[in-house]
Amino acid sequence: MENNQHDEAQWFVAHTYSGYENKVKASIEATVENRNMEELILEVQVPVQEVVETKNGKRVVKEKKLFPGYVMIKMFITDDSWYVVRNTRGVTGFVGPASKPVPLTKAELKSMGIRQQRVEISMQVGEEVKVIEGPLEGFTGIIEEVNLEKSKVKVNVSMFGRETPAELGFEQIEKLNA
Repeated sequence: MENNQHDEAQWFVAHTYSGYENKVKASIEATVENRNMEELILEVQVPVQEVVETKNGKRVVKEKKLFPGYVMIKMFITDDSWYVVRNTRGVTGFVGPASKPVPLTKAELKSMGIRQQRVEISMQVGEEVKVIEGPLEGFTGIIEEVNLEKSKVKVNVSMFGRETPAELGFEQIEKLNA
């Protein structure tokens, strides 16, 4: 396996046993943390969409996996990162010819709703923001932490008189005018 380290990490797809997607995600994340590989394996996702179902006359919102049996991983391919993912319990291999990982193209990422471009942010810890996308849409909160690497912020959202911590993507928030 050659070390084709690019300037930026790319998204790869690992095939898993059906129903093991979230276990694989948790296992990879735990291994990355234990081995201090955060600079090689940046993000693991199991893409889901919300589906409204009717059960016993009640509307229920459920999350449904977009790609059952697959986990998306944003990483730099090295011998170590390949080994960690390939040997995670529940992973049957990478998607690609002869299990050689092939990165997703920008078009594939876009069609899956995975944003590739890095979002520039001019927000800082302590600033008040409004959530503009996702389940917390409409709520406001204070930024507690900014993670440029993952394009995420930790926000304490004011909900029903309580502070609720939430991890949100840069694209899910906007600065409130001071």
